[in-house]
Amino acid sequence: MRSSGLPKLIATDLDGTLVRSDETVSEYTRAVLERVKAAGIHIVGATGRGPRLTELVRFDIPAADFLVMGGGSRVVDLRDPEHPAVLRDERLAGDVLAGVLTRLEQELGTLSVLIEAGDHHEAPLWGDADPAWRYPDVVEARIRAECLTGPVIKGFARHPECDVDQLLKAAQRLVPPTMATVTQAGLGYIEICPPGVDKASGLAVVATALGVDPGDVLVFGDMPNDLPMFRWAGFGRVAVANAHPQVRALADETTLTNDADGVATYLDAMLKL
Repeated sequence: MRSSGLPKLIATDLDGTLVRSDETVSEYTRAVLERVKAAGIHIVGATGRGPRLTELVRFDIPAADFLVMGGGSRVVDLRDPEHPAVLRDERLAGDVLAGVLTRLEQELGTLSVLIEAGDHHEAPLWGDADPAWRYPDVVEARIRAECLTGPVIKGFARHPECDVDQLLKAAQRLVPPTMATVTQAGLGYIEICPPGVDKASGLAVVATALGVDPGDVLVFGDMPNDLPMFRWAGFGRVAVANAHPQVRALADETTLTNDADGVATYLDAMLKL
């Protein structure tokens, strides 16, 4: 059960949590978040979306004071919205990602791989054009070696015959955390991020900047990439009803689905207590 009173900071995942299945955020949700902000509570958008999608993230959660993007690799301070400040920018060396992929393919066979390297507005992903990727319009087909000549934000990998949760379990066994952080965010691909990078470490940067203790942080999420911030936050952990079983198991409470504005419904009730 969450702590009593009000938190000092709330962090919410976007896709599958705050954002509805039609890729919109309701006016009700936007209004509730503005009331949360007016109550003096800091708001963080914590997402797996990379910095190339910063403008979309800012549109989806305009009340946010901070953004934790790329699953934790990019942290942006938006308290002066005209002059955003980047507080964290972690990258994974291309040769390290190549080594991770080699480890996986030696045991699991050939993977379909996408690389996120560009951070300019709507930069394309590079790699294997795959109909399983939900957003094929953002993929620029390239051979893998061309994608790994420099540092990258993250890699995505899919096995054609392996469920993503099974692939994640195998990857976490094969890849030491000192080499890379491996997770999944509901896209059917595992995500390979720099070591030490997850939403909890990104939120820790925000908490330090604000002087907020993790015990005063309330978080919302739906997928395994939200688990680190669920373990880190001490005020409360709330899963949406459509969340992955692992997230629901770790949550203190479950709210309505993302399509039923579960985050806003929960926060609205909290403000009225």
